[in-house]
Amino acid sequence: MLGPQCCENPPVLNPLSGSGHVEKLGGLDVYVSGSPDSNKCVLLVSDIYGYEAPNLRALADKVAASGFYVVVPDFFYGDPYDPSHQDRPVPVWIKDHGPDKGFEDTKPVLEAIKNKGIIAIGAAGMCWGGKVVVELSEEELIQAAVLLHPTYVTVDDIKDVKVPIAILGAEDDFLTPPALVKQFEEILASKPEVGSYVKIFPNVSHGWTTRYDINDPEAVKAAEEAHKEMLDWFVTYVK
Repeated sequence: MLGPQCCENPPVLNPLSGSGHVEKLGGLDVYVSGSPDSNKCVLLVSDIYGYEAPNLRALADKVAASGFYVVVPDFFYGDPYDPSHQDRPVPVWIKDHGPDKGFEDTKPVLEAIKNKGIIAIGAAGMCWGGKVVVELSEEELIQAAVLLHPTYVTVDDIKDVKVPIAILGAEDDFLTPPALVKQFEEILASKPEVGSYVKIFPNVSHGWTTRYDINDPEAVKAAEEAHKEMLDWFVTYVK
């Protein structure tokens, strides 16, 4: 379940952030970055704060610079979690925005992406988005997956993964603690037919890859190390 760590360090949302643009795709508003002529795509599935988070869009632009067409959907229909709404805590908000719904909403987006001539799609999910991405990998709707400090992901989910998957966990994470990430690693090691990579990053907390302080050099460095691992995975398997 979602807990306090899932809500820490909320971003200041900015609909104008990033060097890309927003358009409609598969029925959702999406932030798009990169060349539409690329035949390979990376889908970024946000945490509960949604697709207007500046650090997330900066990551999309970084991935796009490596030759990918990057799509960041607004799975929350303009209604990301807002910690200032104390009468609507996460357990209430999530009833309207469960990851199972996000998974279903992804399907028409993927179809629209393929209609652009894309032949290979990778997906990365942060926190809430990790559950969406693991479900995509179970159904083989993507070619590769990366989970960054995921939430809701279970041992049974990992048992059903069918595409190459990288899992990047945090040393300090009550939602998906290192012990659970180690279980994921053991399961994947027993599935040699599925490429896998699992790493627990030291001295970081849940959310470190997108909800970092851009003025904190150590936080930026830790986030960028994870970004590089993610990008390397997609360069290897999405082509």
